[in-house]
Amino acid sequence: MNPASAPRPTEAADRPARLRVGVVGAGRVGPVLAAALRLAGHQPVAASGVSDASRRRAEALLPGVPLVAPDEVLAASDLVLLTVPDDALPPLVAGLAETGAIRPGQLLVHTSGRFGVGVLDPALRAGALPLALHPVMTFAGSSVDVQRLAGCSFGVTAPAELRMAAEALVIEMGGEPEWIEERDRALYHAALAMGANHLVTLVAQSLDVLREVGVAAPDRMLGPLLGAALDNALRSGDAALTGPVARGDAGTVAAHLDELRAHAPGTLASYLALARTTADRALDHGLLRPESAEALLDVLAGRPDGGPGGGAGGPGGQGTDGADR
Repeated sequence: MNPASAPRPTEAADRPARLRVGVVGAGRVGPVLAAALRLAGHQPVAASGVSDASRRRAEALLPGVPLVAPDEVLAASDLVLLTVPDDALPPLVAGLAETGAIRPGQLLVHTSGRFGVGVLDPALRAGALPLALHPVMTFAGSSVDVQRLAGCSFGVTAPAELRMAAEALVIEMGGEPEWIEERDRALYHAALAMGANHLVTLVAQSLDVLREVGVAAPDRMLGPLLGAALDNALRSGDAALTGPVARGDAGTVAAHLDELRAHAPGTLASYLALARTTADRALDHGLLRPESAEALLDVLAGRPDGGPGGGAGGPGGQGTDGADR
């Protein structure tokens, strides 16, 4: 396919059979998506990357694809994946439009969760076809990621006339399209960040504290517990809450705070913030009795007389934080 045969706006819903694919920003996402599109029969033709890691990643996932400047990527491609960090996306799009690198009829796809298609307005004015396709997946930048795209949800935002084209591209990559309105993109992305990014932080903190007490393989200890907790949460939501906060064991929570303050102060703020939120949700859903909540909330507010020293899960109590009772 040569530049003269690039898809025109009126052809977008019909999905041109094969596209030349370019990647601007060969980070962990772009080469993976281009590799998935190659499996669907499209042709990756050019990529840009600055760091040595980006170059190695592109060479591994897109062998034989030349690494060139961004404007050269656009000149060679019918579909361009803009896979740069969120904050870099607006100036990149503006710069490409100002320099005349964007061709009319060119599909321009970004993968940011935060933005919809509004960020591509400069490209739209230059005649490009704007799509926002955000894969709901964490990427390592390896061939394993291509396999993980099977069944992966994509947050899709596009002009109405391009919706079918956007969803078709997602399906070709093995994903499941989920329509997100332009106005909802930032809130949608915040939900994903809470669930995924903050989860990594919490797990890493748990691993650190377990190492502090001498556990030789904290990952092996946490694996079954966290796997079960995640599965239960996805199935049952707040009904899956267990542990001392949901039970109202003020004494146990007070002991936790004392020990974290002494031995892992860096974890104290997150423990407190999440314990307060957990208590609120447990109260709202009837899991935590109001009479048990008072002493617990006193402890979380820093009032040391919040409860007896030995709650149901404290010294001499029964069960663990993961116990379901």
